[in-house]
Amino acid sequence: MVLIAAAVCTKGGKALVSRQFVEMTKSRIEGLLAAFPKLMSSGKAAQQQHTFVETESVRYVYQPLDKVYVLLITTRASNILEDLETLRLFARVVPEYCRTFEESEIRENAFNLIFAFDEIVALGYRENVNLAQIRTFVEMDSHEEKVYQAVRQTQERDAKMKMREKAKELQRQRVESSKRGIKSPMSSSGGYGPSPVAASIPSEPSKPTYQPAIVKPNGPSKALKLGGRLKDAEIFVDQLKSEGENVNSFQTPSSVVQGGSVSSSKLPPSTIATEPVQLRIEEKLSLSCGRDGGLHNMEIHGLLTLFITDDAYGRVRVQVDNRDNRGIQIQTHPNVDKELFRTKQHIALKNATKPFPLNTDVGVLKWRFQTQDENMIPLTINCWPAENGRGGCDVNIEFELQDDRLELNDVVIVIPLPHGCGAPNVSECEGEYQYEARKNQLTWQLPVVDSSNKSGAMEFSCQGHANDFFPINVSFYSKRSYAEISVNDVVLVDDGTSVKYAADSNFFTEKYEIL
Repeated sequence: MVLIAAAVCTKGGKALVSRQFVEMTKSRIEGLLAAFPKLMSSGKAAQQQHTFVETESVRYVYQPLDKVYVLLITTRASNILEDLETLRLFARVVPEYCRTFEESEIRENAFNLIFAFDEIVALGYRENVNLAQIRTFVEMDSHEEKVYQAVRQTQERDAKMKMREKAKELQRQRVESSKRGIKSPMSSSGGYGPSPVAASIPSEPSKPTYQPAIVKPNGPSKALKLGGRLKDAEIFVDQLKSEGENVNSFQTPSSVVQGGSVSSSKLPPSTIATEPVQLRIEEKLSLSCGRDGGLHNMEIHGLLTLFITDDAYGRVRVQVDNRDNRGIQIQTHPNVDKELFRTKQHIALKNATKPFPLNTDVGVLKWRFQTQDENMIPLTINCWPAENGRGGCDVNIEFELQDDRLELNDVVIVIPLPHGCGAPNVSECEGEYQYEARKNQLTWQLPVVDSSNKSGAMEFSCQGHANDFFPINVSFYSKRSYAEISVNDVVLVDDGTSVKYAADSNFFTEKYEIL
C-alpha cells in the first residue's frame, strides 16, 4: 500500500485539510483533489454502493462524515482492504479533535489533524498504531514540563509574597515617619517633590536608568529547588515592583505531587513557617475498590517530620497526642528513644546530649494502616450506569462522607467517557462539572465536603455501555490527620521550657480508584 495523500474536503470538492505523504508538487495534488467531485457526480449509483472511485493513475477512497468527506488518494496497485481499514482509522481521528464537522471547526483544529495524520502514515505506508496511541503521541504530555511549570509557579508566588511583605514594611515606615513629623519623599500634595534632607544635597545630573543583567553563577543552580527559602527571589521581586504588580492575597502550595491517573491530588496551601521548630504531618491514602462494592485494599502511610533552623533549639522533645483506636502501626526513628515514646508519647533522641540536625527534614515518626473494612473509607463513591435502550446509559453517581471528623477540600471525581460520544447531558449536579473532550472524561468538582455537606449526587446521560464509565478516579486533601495524631507541645530537654513551633498536617490521596 502506498498512500499519496489524505484530505478532509467538502462535498463540493473544497479542501479543508490536506496532507501529502510522498514527494508531489502543489499543482499535482490540487489537480487530484479538484478531480474528485467530478468523478463523484458522474456516477451517482456508484456513489451509493461503493466507497472508492478509480482513474487511470490513482484510486480515491472516501467516507462521508455529515457535510464533509474523509478522502484518501492511493495508487491503483494498493490493497483495497488495507485502504478501507486505514480510512476507518482516519474517520475516527477527525471527530476526536473536532466537535462538529463544520468548516470553521475543522480549520481551527487543522494542525491537530495534520499531526494525527502523520502518526497514522509515514512516507506513504501505514503505521501500526491505534486511536489511543495517536492521542498520546499528539498530546505530547511531558512530566518534566509539568514539574518545571509547578516549580515556576511556586517561585513566582513566593516572590510575590515577599514583595507584599516588603510593601507592608515600607508602609509602616511611612506611618512612623509621619508620626515623627518627617515627610516622606512623596510629598503630601500628591507630587514627587524632594524631601527636606534631599533638598540640601546638590543635585547631580540624571543618569540613564538601566536594568542590571542577571549573572548566572557557575555552581549548581537552586532555581528548581521546590519549597526552598528562595533568597534569590529578590531579583524577581524587583522586577515585579517595576511592573507595578499588586498582590491582594497569597498562598503557597506546600508541595507538588506527581503521579497516577488523576495526577496526584492537590495539596493544601500553607504559609511559609518562620518559627525555629517546624513539624509537618503528611498522610498518603492509596485505595482501590470495586464498582459493585467491596474494598480491595486501603493503605495509609503517615510521616511526622521535624525541621529545626536554630541551633539553640536543637535539643528539644516533641509531645505527641495519639488518639487512634483502630490499631494503626506506629514506628519511631532508630535514633529516637522508643521507651520514652511508648510510656509518655514523647519524641526525643536516645542520646539527650546530641541535638537534632539543623536545616534538614528529619522523619522522626511514621505509621501505617491497612484494611479491607469498607467502614474505614473516608469518602465512598457509588456509580450506577443503567442502559436506557437507546444505545446509551443513564449514569447516577453519588458520594458520602463516612468520617465526620474530616473536612475534605478540592474533591475531584473523574469519570471516563466513551470515545466520540460527545458532551454528556447532565440533568443534576451538586457542585461543578467540566467536560474535557480531549481526554474523554467528565470531571466533577466539589470545593468542600464535611459533616454539613456529607452526601451529593450527579446524574447524566451519555452514549456507551456500562463498562465505559470505569475506572473512576478520586482526589482530595484534608488539613486534619486521618490517624488522629497531632503535636501538643515542643519543650527544651534541659529545663522543659516550651518553645515556639509551627505544625502543619496534610492528608491527601495518592491513588483512589473504583475499578
